[in-house]
Amino acid sequence: MKALLLYSTREGQTKKIMHNIAQQLNGYDCQFVNLHECQVMDLTQYDKVLIGASIRYGKLNTKLYQFINAHQQQLKNVKAAFYCVNLTARKADQGKDTPEGSVYIKTFLKKSPWQPSLIGVFAGALYYPRYRPLDRMMIRFIMKLTGGETDTSKEIEYTDWGKVSLFAKKFEKL
Repeated sequence: MKALLLYSTREGQTKKIMHNIAQQLNGYDCQFVNLHECQVMDLTQYDKVLIGASIRYGKLNTKLYQFINAHQQQLKNVKAAFYCVNLTARKADQGKDTPEGSVYIKTFLKKSPWQPSLIGVFAGALYYPRYRPLDRMMIRFIMKLTGGETDTSKEIEYTDWGKVSLFAKKFEKL
């Protein structure tokens, strides 16, 4: 069986999550594709399709929407799922790590012609030392406003790997 695993990532956390999910897909030959380098694909060649994308400055990358628009009919006809990675999802106690509680998923579902049957929301990682100076300053400002970490010497992974494993099991059964 074959699985197509598409991702849109900035610093690599979305790709890291995708690789973690792939390791849990028993019996699947997984093909990884960066959405930023992707052209037209035949999704019907795969038993399952998973798309993962990260938020930067409150938005998903336009390449994600371009891919969905170009492949919307195929996405409706294959077993496909979506997950979003963002720092707001670190606030699990506020439900921001759920499709129902994520403003990003609500926006995605309004903008996307594809409405996936399985959606995941995962907290990402804060990689201050890896950011360009302007990004570091902007992300620090956003984190200050939202009560997050502001020490720019730190790298913090907020991803709940147990939650990722639960999603992987649901995706495998899709």
